[in-house]
Amino acid sequence: MSKIVTFGEILMRLTPPGYLKLSQANSLCATFGGSETNVAVSLAHFGMDSEFVTRLPQNDIAQACVMDLRSHGVGTSNIVYGGDRLGLYYFENTSSDRVAKVVYDRANSSFCTLKPGMIDWDKAFEGADWFHWSGIGPSLSEDAAAVVMEGIMAAEKRGITISSDLNFRKNLWKYGKKAEEVMPAFVKHCDVMFGTEGEYQKAFGVTPIGYDVKSATESFDLKAHEEFCKAVMAQAPKCKKMFVALRNVLNANTHILTQLLYTKEGQFYAGRTYEISHVVDCVGCGDAMCAGLIYGLKNFDNDEDALNFSVAAGTLKNTIVGDYNLVTADEVMALMKGNASGRISR
Repeated sequence: MSKIVTFGEILMRLTPPGYLKLSQANSLCATFGGSETNVAVSLAHFGMDSEFVTRLPQNDIAQACVMDLRSHGVGTSNIVYGGDRLGLYYFENTSSDRVAKVVYDRANSSFCTLKPGMIDWDKAFEGADWFHWSGIGPSLSEDAAAVVMEGIMAAEKRGITISSDLNFRKNLWKYGKKAEEVMPAFVKHCDVMFGTEGEYQKAFGVTPIGYDVKSATESFDLKAHEEFCKAVMAQAPKCKKMFVALRNVLNANTHILTQLLYTKEGQFYAGRTYEISHVVDCVGCGDAMCAGLIYGLKNFDNDEDALNFSVAAGTLKNTIVGDYNLVTADEVMALMKGNASGRISR
């Protein structure tokens, strides 16, 4: 089985119990997560050979992190060590009309202080045919951005398929560069891209259409979205497929979710739309969709099935606490085929 390599920063996630605000909490639940990590974990649960590459400090917390990754079947043999600390983020979950919050504490982390030459890309890409990165890496520091580009160029040289989640996080771009300045040079090397319309705007300057449906059965302007995709693809000659996540948050617990796919040949598909009426934890939904599209493109004969597998994977992630999407490919397939009853499987 060919290997999928993901590269980025893993963080410790600290979450108050239940729906407590951070200001109320006197205890926090510690787990791990991060965009590219979440993709690797999800792929491993789908039965794929996934490897996560990052830089960690030499301490017991980092060792716990590695053991956590291994417990999910993710390869860790190309993680490098150095620097002073593991990055953190605090997540305040919510319900109804209160806004969820994320507070980052990742300045000067081992990953942020990573420098070119520290990763042995020849070794990391042994047996690999897919490389996945996200826009979070280039946002963290100029050195981290340089190492992401180093990985992209090493993958391209080897003919490895390159995918990216554009992943714009406004609170992370603090080293003097804007996403609009940096991302175009990165995405031009991608074979497969994923993001929201707003994230494509940051990378390509194309004005979003918007998505404001109130139910899974409500129609929306597919033609306008197709024109949006055409405008992006005109600026991305290497890209073969672009996926666009569309989500309307009616409140913290009810989301409408679908996804679009546009191919280099001009084929345009709209995935199934889901109304998620009891969102448990929406963090990592996009990562779950990325893992789903990678799995789908590698395992299905047609793009439409890959698209619908991706949307179903993202839908199921909203029902699982934590960053990781812990469902199997069979569970995603069941939802994809219409089994959304919520009944007990005996």
